[in-house]
Amino acid sequence: MPTPDSPPPPRPTRNPDPAPRRPTLDEIFGDVLPDTTKDERDPTPAKTEDDWYEQNRPPHHGG
Repeated sequence: MPTPDSPPPPRPTRNPDPAPRRPTLDEIFGDVLPDTTKDERDPTPAKTEDDWYEQNRPPHHGG
C-alpha cells in the first residue's frame, strides 16, 4: 500500500493519432485513365436489347 507521502502512479494516456494521413492522388481525383485505350477496344458498339427492333422497324413507323 502506498504511503501518504508518495505520489500516485501515473495514469496511462491514450496516444493520439501521431499525424493525419495524407490522401493519395487516386483518392482525390479518382481513376482518370481508362483500363483500355480507344485503339484496344472493339470499334463496333455493344449490342442492346432494342437493336433488333431498331434494325427491323417498318418504314411507316418513322426512322
